[in-house]
Amino acid sequence: MKTIIVIPTYDEKENIEKIINKIFDVIDSVDILVVDDNSPDGTGQIVKNMISSNSRIHILERQGKQGLGKAYCAGFAYALERDYDFIMEMDADFSHNPEEIPNFLSAIKENDLVIGSRYISGVNVVNWPLKRLLLSYFANVYTQKVTGMKIKDATGGFKCFRADMLRKINLAEVKTNGYGFQIEMNFRMWKLGGRIKEIPIIFIDRIEGESKMSKDIIWEAVFLVWKLALGIIKVKKA
Repeated sequence: MKTIIVIPTYDEKENIEKIINKIFDVIDSVDILVVDDNSPDGTGQIVKNMISSNSRIHILERQGKQGLGKAYCAGFAYALERDYDFIMEMDADFSHNPEEIPNFLSAIKENDLVIGSRYISGVNVVNWPLKRLLLSYFANVYTQKVTGMKIKDATGGFKCFRADMLRKINLAEVKTNGYGFQIEMNFRMWKLGGRIKEIPIIFIDRIEGESKMSKDIIWEAVFLVWKLALGIIKVKKA
């Protein structure tokens, strides 16, 4: 069973080599795809230098900063075209602990989507200011109430998809591009009857580099949940 981990990057030179090496320290049987949006800090070149000595590392370079959702969709398409069985997504900044990867790969054997949840067993977030923690927590409560999804952490980005199920989603129809992308993908999997499981993780805020969060991203997610709940965004099999 082939697994690939998709990591979107924009200006992650402080983290990218370290996160890749750490992943391989934990599990050396996976492939890694970095989707880089032409990072001006040279992130892409660091990855290309690593590729020369490790055939399990891949890079997909895009022209300019196009957003998280489009980066993941491009990475998913790359993985599906190459017949990977399991497709993971995670951040480059160590907020997602590579030590958890084996837990995802164990859980995905009997599920279609495994979500690393910050809120399935209390609140497991480290180093976030209280304002951002409350925003994230109540955004997930709001999402659950409006859409009807029984997912406690619908906005989290540490996940694993079964490729056979991911193929049922028409990636060209995915509308959102910020953190709302995570909500939309979960909703599409749920509506298509996917088996979804949340497993507990501890989320640690980035130490190096800058957060990509913005007010536009927040408002996109706020309106998204109503578009999903009211059927303005249609969900149908690819």
